[in-house]
Amino acid sequence: MNAFFQRRTLATALAAASALAALGMTGTAHAQAWPSKPIKLIVPYAAGGATDITARTIGEKLSTRLGQPVLVDNRGGAGGVTGTDAALKSPADGHTLLVSLGTTMLINQFLYEKLPYNPQKDQALITQIALAPVVLLVNPQLPVATAPELLAYIEKNKSKIAYGSWGMGSYAHLAGAWLSDKLKADMNHVAYKGEAPMLQDLVGGQLQMAFASLQSARPYIESGKLKPLAVTGTQRMEALPKVSTMSEQGVKDEVFQVTGWLGMSAPAKTPPEVVARLGKEVQAVLALPEVRERIQQMGFLPVGSSPEQFAAQFKKDALVWERVVKVSGAKLD
Repeated sequence: MNAFFQRRTLATALAAASALAALGMTGTAHAQAWPSKPIKLIVPYAAGGATDITARTIGEKLSTRLGQPVLVDNRGGAGGVTGTDAALKSPADGHTLLVSLGTTMLINQFLYEKLPYNPQKDQALITQIALAPVVLLVNPQLPVATAPELLAYIEKNKSKIAYGSWGMGSYAHLAGAWLSDKLKADMNHVAYKGEAPMLQDLVGGQLQMAFASLQSARPYIESGKLKPLAVTGTQRMEALPKVSTMSEQGVKDEVFQVTGWLGMSAPAKTPPEVVARLGKEVQAVLALPEVRERIQQMGFLPVGSSPEQFAAQFKKDALVWERVVKVSGAKLD
C-alpha cells in the first residue's frame, strides 16, 4: 500500500472512531443530564384512590433520589383511557410517565374497538409496581364459606345468581363472566359506576357475589356485613392473611391466579438508558419498608420488577386476558 492510501485509510479510521466516540458521549451526556426538570406522573384516575396514593408515595421518595420534584397529575375520564393516552403521547424524554392499572396498560386493547393508543407499541414498560389481587365476597346470608362451596352453590342455582362489577370490562366483570361460562351458570351481571354502589347492593342482598378491592371492601368485611371467601393471585394479602387464595382452595383456573396490577411506563421512544435508570430507582423505592407497608395496607403486593421482567409478564398476562375478554363478550366504544 502506497503512502497516499495509507494516509487516506488512517484518516477514514480516525473519522469513524471520532464519530463513534461522539455518539457514545452523546448517549452518556443524555443519561447524565436526566432528569433536567420536574418529573410528572400521570395517573388516569381521580385523586384519592389506591393508584393515586401509590403514585404519590413513590413520587415522594423518587424526588429525593433524583433531585427533582416528582408531581402527580390526575387525569381521570373514559375509564382511564384519557390520561393513559395523554401520558403515552407526551415527549419521550423521561419527564412524563404513566402510573396506572393493567386495565388501561394492557386489557383495554382487547375491550375497545378503537383505542387512541396501542399498548403494545406506544409504551416503554418500566416496572410492575405491585400486584392488585381482589377479594371474592358474598352476602353473609349465602350458605357458603369457601370458594368451592360457592361454585357448587352456583351450579345448583343456575340463572339465579347475580354478581356485580364496577363497570363493563373491569376485572370483576371479566372474572365473573369467565366463572359463569365455565359453570354454564347463566349468572346475571350488574355493572355499577364504581365499587361503592356495588358493595352497597351486595350488602343489601340485591347481589349474591362480587370481586372487589380490599381498600373498598375492608369496612364491610370488618363489620361482618360481607363475607370474604378467597383472594385472587398466587399469594395471600398481607392485610388479609387469614383468607386463602382460590388456588389454595383447589380452584386452579389460571384466570384466578393472574391478578390486576399497577405499573409504570413511559412513551415508547424514551431513551433505553433512562428507562433502565427509572426501573432501578423505583425498585429501590419499593424496597423501603415504609413504602412496602403502605402499599400492603391497601391490599397490594409490592413487586418492583425490571423493565425486562415486566415486559415478559406483560406478554404472559396478555394471552390470558385476550381469552377472558373474548369469553365475556365485552366490547367498549
